[in-house]
Amino acid sequence: MKGFLTVLSVAALLFTSCGKQKADLILYNGKVYTINDAFDTVQAFAVKDGKIIAAGNNAQIRKAYSASEEIDAMGKTVYPGFIDSHAHFFGYGQSLQTADLRETQSWEEVCSRLTEFARTHSDGWLIGNGWDQNDWPDRQFPDKTKLDQLFPDRPVLLTRIDGHAAIANQKALTEAGLTKSYDLIGGEIVSRNGALTGLLIDNATSLVESKIPAPSPQQKEKILLDAQRNCFAAGLTTIDDCGLSADMVDFIEKLQATNQLKMRLYVMLSDSKPNYDYLFKRGAIKTDRLNVRSFKVFADGALGSRGACLLRPYHDMPGKSGFLLSSPEHFEQTAAKLAEKNFQMCTHAIGDSANRTILKIYNKVLKGKNDRRWRIEHAQVVSPQDIDRFGTASIIPSVQPTHATSDMYWAKDRLGPERIKSAYTLKQLLRQNGWIPLGTDFPVEQINPILTFYAATVRKDARNFPEGGFQKENALTGEEALRGMTIWAAKANFEEKEKGSIETGKFADFVVLDRDLLNTSPTQILSTQVLKTYINGEKVYEKE
Repeated sequence: MKGFLTVLSVAALLFTSCGKQKADLILYNGKVYTINDAFDTVQAFAVKDGKIIAAGNNAQIRKAYSASEEIDAMGKTVYPGFIDSHAHFFGYGQSLQTADLRETQSWEEVCSRLTEFARTHSDGWLIGNGWDQNDWPDRQFPDKTKLDQLFPDRPVLLTRIDGHAAIANQKALTEAGLTKSYDLIGGEIVSRNGALTGLLIDNATSLVESKIPAPSPQQKEKILLDAQRNCFAAGLTTIDDCGLSADMVDFIEKLQATNQLKMRLYVMLSDSKPNYDYLFKRGAIKTDRLNVRSFKVFADGALGSRGACLLRPYHDMPGKSGFLLSSPEHFEQTAAKLAEKNFQMCTHAIGDSANRTILKIYNKVLKGKNDRRWRIEHAQVVSPQDIDRFGTASIIPSVQPTHATSDMYWAKDRLGPERIKSAYTLKQLLRQNGWIPLGTDFPVEQINPILTFYAATVRKDARNFPEGGFQKENALTGEEALRGMTIWAAKANFEEKEKGSIETGKFADFVVLDRDLLNTSPTQILSTQVLKTYINGEKVYEKE
């Protein structure tokens, strides 16, 4: 016996296999959620050449097939490999190489962690990410004063948890040539009494980020493989990486060709002319492990940094309504171009004004029901007047349930008591098309899909807050959440015929958990452990 599962060699039994079909792998004695149309459960399935060739009860499968490897699941629960429909795989890998500022309780703690990080990273830029001023007692944005004192001769850039704001020290501002605040579309260089504070919002962050040296090929390989290792341990087998460059696609292809990078990736290229030129010329890319047919566009910023574009001013800052990151004309031209070329458009929209703008443009271009599967990423705050626009043009709301449970402590401050009711409305969005893909947006949130399931169904944090759940009327059922993490996520990627369920002909991507999410008390869900992860019938993770 090894770990929780027993893997048996059946070579000695092959003499009894006359008349049996040869498989590479048989899993039996499991509670296997197939996630097929009927939401059936089975006990066993067989795998050949990386694909499921049959599923049924123990007797059926073991009578019909023999295999060189058998897995006794010992009653454990098996699901299709989890799919994260919105994440930043490369960005997460990068974050593992930088100062981790998540869950800091004050600006002083941020500076303390950065100082400790600098002791072991003595050269070049100091990069950190994950701070959130909403977790601090005063909830105020920091300025660069302390960073200038600690690191006068070394450029520093610390990105907020949502990736839509950052704080830079004077050395970094100087490197970027920023000497004063000025107006720019979709961003803000924050100043106070005529002096730069170091705070950069949305498009302003790229003015400094562009000066950071690009990672070397060796660093990129480490970034991707480190991200893969942790994602496999979380039970993830496909990830939508939202917003990469064409050269990164080329690098991923090479790393997958050597079989080092086994993770299946659905890549959205960033909204830039070189990326459009690249994919329009080359055409959609589709292999078993890589799918590139879509573009990631940003309509607005984030709610936490008040960059989300709202129809009415922020409740806690009446003079500010956020902003669009590009002009409506840019979004219209992009939509028309992608519709003509038959590529998928996936647009980040958080605020109700941004969602209205994009929904109107999509509806104008798509002209009613269709199967283009254009997506709005996040769809976080949607006016009740606009929510039906999703269904009228078959627009997919791609949502991240943990955003609701991370933001619920302060989102009402931003939106006010009435507008908060039209935020994080998973159930209402699900009803638009009858299905909805779920993701995490990691590294903004944790990579763990168990948290996605918990946030979607329970609508509470790990401390069981709030009593009754946050806007519980918008919770999903367990079945809906599981579909959102598997087959519906595959469908959002045009991949439902090859993955997302344990059915004949599909990739043998599956995960074994130590408990059944659908029959576990809410207080026990978060302690669920991933025991094994398989891609193509190959074990890529096992819990020690």
